[in-house]
Amino acid sequence: MQKFMDENFLLKNKTAITLFHDYAKDMPIIDYHCHLSPKEIYENKKFKNITEAWLYGDHYKWRVMRANGIEEEYITGGASDYDKFLAWAKTVPMTIGNPLYNWTHLELQRFFGIYDILNEKSAPAIWEKVNAKLSGEGFRVRDFIENSKVKVVCTTDDPIDSLEYHLKLREKNEFPVIVVPGFRPDKGLEINREGFIDWVSKLAEAAEIDIANYEDYLAALESRVHFFHSAGGRVSDHALDSMVFEETSFEEVAEIFAKRMSGSGISLEAEKKFKTYTLIFLGKLYAELDWAMQFHINAHRNNNNRMFKILGPDTGYDSINDDQIAKPLVKILDALEQENKLPKTIIYSLNPGDNVVIASIINSFQDGKTPGKIQFGTAWWFNDTKEGMLEQMKALSSIGLFSRFIGMLTDSRSFLSYTRHEYFRRLVCNLIGEWVENGEVPNDLELLGDIVRGISYNNAKDYFTFQETSIVEHIPHN
Repeated sequence: MQKFMDENFLLKNKTAITLFHDYAKDMPIIDYHCHLSPKEIYENKKFKNITEAWLYGDHYKWRVMRANGIEEEYITGGASDYDKFLAWAKTVPMTIGNPLYNWTHLELQRFFGIYDILNEKSAPAIWEKVNAKLSGEGFRVRDFIENSKVKVVCTTDDPIDSLEYHLKLREKNEFPVIVVPGFRPDKGLEINREGFIDWVSKLAEAAEIDIANYEDYLAALESRVHFFHSAGGRVSDHALDSMVFEETSFEEVAEIFAKRMSGSGISLEAEKKFKTYTLIFLGKLYAELDWAMQFHINAHRNNNNRMFKILGPDTGYDSINDDQIAKPLVKILDALEQENKLPKTIIYSLNPGDNVVIASIINSFQDGKTPGKIQFGTAWWFNDTKEGMLEQMKALSSIGLFSRFIGMLTDSRSFLSYTRHEYFRRLVCNLIGEWVENGEVPNDLELLGDIVRGISYNNAKDYFTFQETSIVEHIPHN
């Protein structure tokens, strides 16, 4: 029986062990999509205790705590941080089979040197040990990032954001990690959503453009894209819970925009036309600036209306959607390709049933110049589990080029989540190791080591056009 989470955790054969320890383990990280706070990075926040670092804002943990019968008072409510930690410790043993069990212990091990198993009995001592470290030096936000060998952090930012803290980080130039904004214009696409008109007003103010019509609106969006570019931004991100495409024209969408800005509602078909035209407009702009465009598809958000009214979005009440994506996704990509304006694009779906669909679609739009220009994004959210990651990787390798995969992102609000990259890399190495052990792939460590290092870091380094020179160059094979 293998020891619990030892150095060869998830590595089931000799080839996997060699690939991980000699090629993957010490690779840097490019975190090209996350929800970390640039303010907390700039201020180099010091956490008052493990609950603040671990449980604040982490809806992954909140969901399983509720499922374990923990009252909301001990999750998002007014209970003390110590009592919330104890409630989490009570839940952890019940999470076996869920990656949260392994992630929890990886974070204790890697960041705090604690190898005890977290449960109700061990919780008080672990609380004291971790908090003692957090109260000293070397355990601030920037320390967690640097100690994880992170070279780039791409946050998620609204177009109307001032990017105050990104600009301050660039101006001071004292933090060796590149921190750049990610352009997330969801509120500018959701024309039927409450608050759209107010958001347009804020966009006008941010862009310093009087938005009197749709042409002005597009000009304001373009202005903000260029502002993000000047702040180092090279990625966009779109939460497309339902993938849409509807044939339309500028004139028709201009009328739809004017109607909505007058305070009237618009039909679902009109909404689709607005989203289609606006998304294609932005895609062309991203292509001109050599950005990477990300589509996050098929989430079903805010399922529980009662709790949404109490806690708001992103609190653990979302799930997987099952809308069909193939036809509208192909049409969006093809509309951009027809004008030779398709940017580098990363496509994720929250529904694992879409894996083979996406893996097959992306190769219809590769350009024969940029390796892996159109990417099947890593297993996301409910899928960044052991089985979910393997299913995504197997679909990609079966139909496309696994070797050109840009690998893992963190997609987290926690500065302790970088151990997920280790978890991912162990799975990559074990998958390749299985192929070797089965005689499907030659035991060529030079080739396989380069592929592992590519998926871990080098492919992302080549793919994204971050301009700062502090990004580590390719790490060669041994």
